[in-house]
Amino acid sequence: MDLKGFDRPGERAAAGDTRSVKVMIAGGFGTGKTTMVRSVSDIRPLTTEETLTEASAGVDRVIGVADKTQTTVSLDFGKIALNDSLVLYLFGTPGQERFWFLWNGLFKGALGAIVLVDTRRLASSFRAIEEMERQEVPFVVALNVFPDSRDHPVEEIRDALDIPEHTPVVAFDARDRASSRDVLVALIHHLKERSAAALEA
Repeated sequence: MDLKGFDRPGERAAAGDTRSVKVMIAGGFGTGKTTMVRSVSDIRPLTTEETLTEASAGVDRVIGVADKTQTTVSLDFGKIALNDSLVLYLFGTPGQERFWFLWNGLFKGALGAIVLVDTRRLASSFRAIEEMERQEVPFVVALNVFPDSRDHPVEEIRDALDIPEHTPVVAFDARDRASSRDVLVALIHHLKERSAAALEA
């Protein structure tokens, strides 16, 4: 897909320029944020995963992800060049409630976000969607397909999460590089459409 025309509102990239964009990868605990960053990053990603211990059992909600052994405690960081003129810097947020205080700092300068959703546990991503709306960050909802996920129609998920019609909802596999890249491309197209609408307003 041709993304060379992507610019911030009111800007045009000069020939040969490379545009860098900060993108947040958010979502609830165990929705696949670290997996997505790892699968799609062009560089070896920086992760801050720690082993889940018995001490955290009463703090972190592990319902539906009981086999999860590690968790992000600060952020995940990766980088991907979508083409010669557009580079995305990916910042994955921690999903547990006790680390949500970090989100405000992480979101500074972000142009857009991906909110990962596990359709087996929709409630785990409510807070992430609310945070996008509170901080007025444009976002795309990505339904991460787990092996035992049921096949729900996208519009059914949209209604359940109360997601506006103008917000894209796509299904993908966080383990697959091409699938994860497609979600990022969907976000960039969403941002381009918003920018064009803002310029026409």
